[in-house]
Amino acid sequence: MSMKKVLTLAGSDSSGGAGIQADLKTFQEYGVYGMNALTSIVTMDPENGWSHDVYPIDVDTVEKQLNTILSVGVDAMKTGMLGSVEIIELGARKLDEHKLKNVVIDPVMVCKGEDEVLQPENTEAMRELLVPRALIVTPNLFEAGQLAKTGPVKTIEGMKEAAVKIHELGAKNVVVKGGKAIAHDKAIDLFYDGHEFTLLESDKLETTYNHGAGCTFAAAITANLARGKSVKEAVATSKDFVTAAIQHGWKLNEYVGPVMHGAYYLFEENAKK
Repeated sequence: MSMKKVLTLAGSDSSGGAGIQADLKTFQEYGVYGMNALTSIVTMDPENGWSHDVYPIDVDTVEKQLNTILSVGVDAMKTGMLGSVEIIELGARKLDEHKLKNVVIDPVMVCKGEDEVLQPENTEAMRELLVPRALIVTPNLFEAGQLAKTGPVKTIEGMKEAAVKIHELGAKNVVVKGGKAIAHDKAIDLFYDGHEFTLLESDKLETTYNHGAGCTFAAAITANLARGKSVKEAVATSKDFVTAAIQHGWKLNEYVGPVMHGAYYLFEENAKK
């Protein structure tokens, strides 16, 4: 027996809902073999309102993790929280060295407020080094505005404008994750392949238990690509997967509720039988 192999280059969420934990859980649901190179460890302080602390991992250790994984080969990979220009440069170099094709760049940005990035140099490095090497880039609204340099994205037209500008940076395909933040009667994500726009719609879910949704969406796309799906099919199927995960999200504690990564196959697929 052989399995498709998938890499995630991302940070660790100690609470288990996002980051490499979300990625690996999602990979397992799709029956692909997940491997991870950690870029940072994120902890939460239960005595200080669940505030986050980020502990970076040095670039040499990240490279050794990547060397381990890439020595056995991967069928697809994704990025998440990268944390420094040096790690972004490392990721770009490894993409070139190993001629990786099914590359999903989830441009995770740690931000404060709605219009200020803590490490703007990382955004510039992603624009220059990772976006041009991506088969798919999957920004949320804030990240799309930063990559496209359009400012805040708040409408479907704004999503389209940002998607075009990100595509012009070299990304072959763009998925702008809007969800329920867009003023529309549906939860909206936008897919752009350089030729046409496709709106991905689902019912809006009134829940705050959506921690890890973005990571899960990108990880599902990556797993689908590894399994041989076309780009458009991978994105559409992953939209269904993450919608089910959000629908069955649950309360972890007083501060956060993660999505249920196993919900699609546990509930949605069984309901079709």
